[in-house]
Amino acid sequence: MKNKSLFRGTDGRYYLFPFILVTSLFALWGFANDITNPMVAAFKNILLMDNTKSALVQTAFYGGYCFMAIPAALFIRKFNYKKGILVGLALYAVGCLLFIPAGNAMAFWAFLIAYFVMTCGLSFLETTSNPYILALGPDENATQRLNFAQAFNPMGSITGMFVASQIILKKLEANDHNALTLLQQNHADIAAGIDVSKPYAEEVRQALQQVDPSALMNVRETDLGIVSGPYLILGLVVLAFFLLFFFTRLPRITVAADKAYSLKQTIGILFKNKCYLWSVVAQTFYVGVQIMVWTFIIQYAGKELGMPKSIAQNYNIVAMAIFVTSRFICTFLLKYFKPSTLLTVLAVGGGVFILGAMVLPNAPFVEGQYLGAYWGLFSMVAVSACMSLMFPTIYGIALKGMGDEAKLASSGLILAIGGGSVMPWLQGVLIDNATWFESAVSSVRISYVLPLLCFIVIASFGRWVEKRS
Repeated sequence: MKNKSLFRGTDGRYYLFPFILVTSLFALWGFANDITNPMVAAFKNILLMDNTKSALVQTAFYGGYCFMAIPAALFIRKFNYKKGILVGLALYAVGCLLFIPAGNAMAFWAFLIAYFVMTCGLSFLETTSNPYILALGPDENATQRLNFAQAFNPMGSITGMFVASQIILKKLEANDHNALTLLQQNHADIAAGIDVSKPYAEEVRQALQQVDPSALMNVRETDLGIVSGPYLILGLVVLAFFLLFFFTRLPRITVAADKAYSLKQTIGILFKNKCYLWSVVAQTFYVGVQIMVWTFIIQYAGKELGMPKSIAQNYNIVAMAIFVTSRFICTFLLKYFKPSTLLTVLAVGGGVFILGAMVLPNAPFVEGQYLGAYWGLFSMVAVSACMSLMFPTIYGIALKGMGDEAKLASSGLILAIGGGSVMPWLQGVLIDNATWFESAVSSVRISYVLPLLCFIVIASFGRWVEKRS
């Protein structure tokens, strides 16, 4: 009976089924986030782009979060949670289905539009689902209920990573071999100069572009079909969720305090709240560092170790498993440490591991040897242990003690996810251009100065909150 009290509403009814239904959405957007991160490297090879341009995948993806966060909050403020969820699922499904015409058009800009529409839907879902979960039961258990729901987000993330690694990237690598075979059959002299012991996808495509553009177009068409297929299936799954929510009666949660302030008054209160504003800044840098670490691990492993993309993505899966495990450990530690103290320690630890990724050596990758002396790569994987509790901790610090303004305030924290739209692009710019010390330090390693700066900002925020409290 004690567990059931988590889901007992003010009207005495149990809201366990609505809780389960809405919690499933956490896994659904986790899947979308982490099937997309490896696509930066995939599009780079398929369309022969530099890192700066391929990182626009993340700009479009997280730009949708940024663009739609406040409109979503205003929508649910005027209507209700269920309608917000339905709008989010509709946009999510449409974005996924847009991958089919984008693949047929073979146009990068069309894929960016698909990502943007998809994440406008995700922004609606996150802005709606978090406060709805908080409201599905007594206030004293609200944080516990939200933490439990958020535990299902990494499960979707791991599934998305697995699909990206085992279905998309492996099929793309198989198509790389088909392209090489085609090159060997028709231009053996050029193919002989390609070192097949290293990742060679771009080199093969560049050669085909020079000597047989039509063959490259055929290879590219197959590649884009491989990328689009899982998104089509995902779109159909999301449509099924839309129908499930449409025909399910969800409890209408009404909070009297929601109408205590006008929109103008609420915005004024938030802009005067220094802790809230600092929290939005910290959340922006946190999302930025998370996306950079998980997006460019493939480029890091490829350039520094000569590791194939599908194998490098497996290290991302390990990082996510560490992330999930660390979340439970850190939740336990919160019984003994203040959130701001633990946040500061984790940020410092994350910075140390980033430094390790920048300076520690890596032995060349050997096929079948997954635990070689890849010290820099291991250090980057370990960063995930320090990131695990940051998003909910910053979220909790920001909204602590808020009343009516909490609903709009939560949209500001979702808006902060826009950090993931800018910082990966900036890191791509560094990878392409930071070649000043290329003979001693690669541009990939130099680019990790951006994640290091992010952790410095987060540590400063944690220390500020600790002194303030």
